Amino acid sequence: MKLKPIIYTFAAVAILTISCKKEEIDYSPKISLVSMAPLQVTEYADSIVFTIKYEDKNGDLGIPDADINSLWLKDARLDKADEYFIAPLAPLDTEVSIEGELKINLKNTFKLGNSPSEKTKFTIWLKDRAGNESNIIETPELTIIE
Repeated sequence: MKLKPIIYTFAAVAILTISCKKEEIDYSPKISLVSMAPLQVTEYADSIVFTIKYEDKNGDLGIPDADINSLWLKDARLDKADEYFIAPLAPLDTEVSIEGELKINLKNTFKLGNSPSEKTKFTIWLKDRAGNESNIIETPELTIIE
């Protein structure tokens, strides 16, 4: 009967260990679409401006090396995304929570087919200096006309 206290002790230690486990903080940046305008463009003439809101708990968005891109904008009709450079949004060597807005200007959108108009959507995501990827957001539908 001396086995019961050992089992109770083991169970109590296991429960305490599980309940005291630290929650891991998710340092992945979060983004959301504020706006996309206009929703209809003339091919090769109009630009589209995407405004996205970002939040990052440790402030490591943006890279000091201008040759390294950290934001992607993908046209649903194409295989490859356009890449954009983001300069550091908080001082390097600090860990602060940041939030704000970024504007992306996409010029010279074009149709792929022969019809007088074409529709597409875009997906947007970014990556911080630690390599954490944000969520992926999808835009409303865009119409491209001749």
